[in-house]
Amino acid sequence: MSSAAIAAVVIGRNEGARLIRCLRSLQEQVQQLVYVDSGSTDGSAAAARDLGAEVVDLDLSQPFTAARARNAGLAALQPGIAFVQFVDGDCEVDPDWIATAAQFLQAHPRIAAACGRRRERFPQASVYNRLCDAEWDTPVGEAQACGGDALMRVAAVYTVGGYRGGLIAGEEPELCLRLRRAGWQVWRLDAEMTLHDAQMLRFSQWWNRSRRAGHAFAEGAALLGAGPERHWVTETRRTLMWGAVLPAAILMAGLLSPYLLLAMVIYPAQILRLSRKMGFERALYSLLGKFAEATGALEFYWRRWRGTARGILEYK
Repeated sequence: MSSAAIAAVVIGRNEGARLIRCLRSLQEQVQQLVYVDSGSTDGSAAAARDLGAEVVDLDLSQPFTAARARNAGLAALQPGIAFVQFVDGDCEVDPDWIATAAQFLQAHPRIAAACGRRRERFPQASVYNRLCDAEWDTPVGEAQACGGDALMRVAAVYTVGGYRGGLIAGEEPELCLRLRRAGWQVWRLDAEMTLHDAQMLRFSQWWNRSRRAGHAFAEGAALLGAGPERHWVTETRRTLMWGAVLPAAILMAGLLSPYLLLAMVIYPAQILRLSRKMGFERALYSLLGKFAEATGALEFYWRRWRGTARGILEYK
């Protein structure tokens, strides 16, 4: 398929040189290049214009989210665009990816979205980058969801109403669930797609990212968990059990008898169990992350009870 029917929507905020690299990787692959800026102060919008991108400045009178930014980019597409590559501004797109994914979508008219292998650019820079790189390595074939980088069929995205703009995280799985409910499919291809630059060098960054994931689990389950897919219900329950309920119960029991605090041994035992299938490092951070995720989930419930919404939660 010719690039005349393909556009790219790049979203970002203060991505600097990473954004330049992202836009340059797309210039020869798409007909229309749209950059949606979410209040950058580093000159990102001007740099994108210099590279020939159409720049959409997200309205800052409303809380901005990645979902809102992607919808704004979608609204800026020219008539006749069949496929749109959504990509985060801290990613570089592989030169063969869009042609590969577009050919796949053309050959399979019921597939709404195709994603490939997203890799971390510097996986050895920190344990947190390595964890991200492992997270991106998802199974090839039909999938339940894609991430922020994916080539999507424009008509399919419009059919389900686009992204849910109020979500501060987890907007891609939520969109993919609605696509699948409408009869579409999502596929992970065995192809290189993007290089992502997480730049997670500090524990606090990883903690905030995990906290955001917990918020997304709880909000996703509250929105769509009652359906047959039980969207993120299991993830939310697991997060709350390991990150909040179980430690609280053990500490309370310890008030009755200090010996009952020995029940905390269940945590190292769980790490050893998980290590058998994912290695010690991933197992350790998987369990430790439950505490961060629980804080995010509990914050969602607290804010929902109070009738307030949370702003975007960034980690870098």
